[in-house]
Amino acid sequence: MDTGALAHAWDVEPKEAREIQNRLRSRVVQTDDLGPVNFVAGVDIGFEQEGAITRAAVQVLRFPDLTPHEARLHRQPTTFPYIPGLLSFRELPAAITALDTLETQPDLLLCDGHGYAHPRRFGIACHLGVIRDTPAIGVGKSLLVGRYDPVPDERGAWQPLHHRGEVIGAVLRTRPGVQPIFVSIGHRISLATAIDYVLSCTTRFRLPETTRYAHRLASDKEKV
Repeated sequence: MDTGALAHAWDVEPKEAREIQNRLRSRVVQTDDLGPVNFVAGVDIGFEQEGAITRAAVQVLRFPDLTPHEARLHRQPTTFPYIPGLLSFRELPAAITALDTLETQPDLLLCDGHGYAHPRRFGIACHLGVIRDTPAIGVGKSLLVGRYDPVPDERGAWQPLHHRGEVIGAVLRTRPGVQPIFVSIGHRISLATAIDYVLSCTTRFRLPETTRYAHRLASDKEKV
């Protein structure tokens, strides 16, 4: 894929941002197109100075042992307002710069946020995966859109997330006794494979290690 052809401005009006989402969502590959996965990366975003500065964190882990390999943190001025459904325009410019500075490019991205489980089927994991032509998964901590049946209280149990007559993701229990998480495809991966990788990246906590490490960086709990 010629990713240069997918380049677009980020500081745009909300109407244009939605048009970009609608245009690029046809580029999302919903089937498995992964090579060997030796490195996985968590991507998370925080903010400083009351939102004026975007703080993008990327943590690369070796897979499957999940040992930390490389981390990057990048700060830059925030240029897009907070608008639900358009968070990728606010968050991805800094995240892409952080990814560009890595010495080891990950084979799979796990984004703190949603992918296909989005009103226009183009959440942050889809947007990042398509722009970089990299397999990606959305791992949301809370429901954005859709409905689901109760999830059995055992590790690995899940229920399909439905919206407007289609399955847009999975509601996955990673640990008994804790709230489930919301998994959806981002790019170049099927939902079943996305679930398997999320479980493989999850140890004794609710969230996968990729997300936990990246969140610590993005929320200023660690310095890089």
